[in-house]
Amino acid sequence: MKALIFAAGLGTRLKPLTDTMPKALVPVGGKPLLRHVLDKLIAAGYDDIVINVHHFADQIRDYVAANDSFGVKIAFSDETDLLRETGGGIRHAEPLLAPADAPGTHEPFLVHNVDILSNLDLAWFRAQHRAGDLATILVSERETQRYFLFDDDNRLVGWTNIATGEVRSPYAGIDSDQCKRLAFSGIHYIDPAVFPLMREWPEKFPIVEFYLSVCRTHTIRAAVMPGLEMHDVGKLAELDCIVPK
Repeated sequence: MKALIFAAGLGTRLKPLTDTMPKALVPVGGKPLLRHVLDKLIAAGYDDIVINVHHFADQIRDYVAANDSFGVKIAFSDETDLLRETGGGIRHAEPLLAPADAPGTHEPFLVHNVDILSNLDLAWFRAQHRAGDLATILVSERETQRYFLFDDDNRLVGWTNIATGEVRSPYAGIDSDQCKRLAFSGIHYIDPAVFPLMREWPEKFPIVEFYLSVCRTHTIRAAVMPGLEMHDVGKLAELDCIVPK
């Protein structure tokens, strides 16, 4: 099974640690964030893993090499020339996630931010993905300012910023108060059919913008796991308080 770990970010919220190391190697509970995510993915059966790299990319490569790739296949999607954001990062990794020389063999792949630690049951999450859907995104009811909007069948229909009142949707006149408001987790399961749809997009773009642009014609569905606990590792003061799940 294939997975893409987003590890290219600058980690500005974790300065000064990230002045000398990539966010992926910041230690939490005695081991780097990347190791937490790799352990979780490998235990769930993911054995073909892509890591995108940009900030201190060589440190990540060396860490993986020093650990013999943790016994699985690990490749790197190199973004040292340009940090492409989430959407561009997915598209840039296409040759590794859906190689052109192996048509007809491409299965959906997991995308997981390196700074997300959770008790997510990855087998459960994989089972939520319906054949024919473009993507399944893990969401929660946590409080935030920005939410995805979903209909009664958990299909993505828009996005809102409750602080500003902004609503964005391909559906004219959508009433956000009649939609489910759920917060994105940074973990999603994507069908390779996404790649042709990204062809005309610029080199650098966020996945949220892409999802909103295609959700009227392609199904992007929410998955809400009961009892989900997660940490978005983004503040120095929180590092010593986080107990990885």
